[in-house]
Amino acid sequence: MNILAPVSTIMSTRLVTVSPNDDLLTVKKIFDEHNIHHIPVVRFKEIVGMISKSDFLAFLLGDSVMGHAEGQSLEDRLKAHKAEEIMTRGLAKLEPDDRINVALELFKLNRFHAIPVVRDGELVGILTPHDIIVALSEEKAPASAYRQSENK
Repeated sequence: MNILAPVSTIMSTRLVTVSPNDDLLTVKKIFDEHNIHHIPVVRFKEIVGMISKSDFLAFLLGDSVMGHAEGQSLEDRLKAHKAEEIMTRGLAKLEPDDRINVALELFKLNRFHAIPVVRDGELVGILTPHDIIVALSEEKAPASAYRQSENK
């Protein structure tokens, strides 16, 4: 992997998003049905926040500890809350032409695990450490990198 390549070469572009007004039951269904750990929150194609699976699970734990109305189902409790209530705001963002090394530095310096990629304010992808690992794992090492033991 060339760390000077643009992030657009390795970012995920098949995105599942929610709007700020979507209820948390919708968020739960997305996490349940898709193998993702971050859901971008968008308003008119512009990213306004991100919900991580950790954010969602922390909400669930806090919600159950706070003991909402007796007899209220989880489904009803999730329908009563909106995505914007638990989303992270003020996200770091990349542009498609930003270099992978810039993304690596952002991951190193910050405690987040997904960076939205935007073009002209519109969400076009997400970059995660997993995307970088996949790109690295798909590279073929040169034959000289392998040393065979003489004592087999």
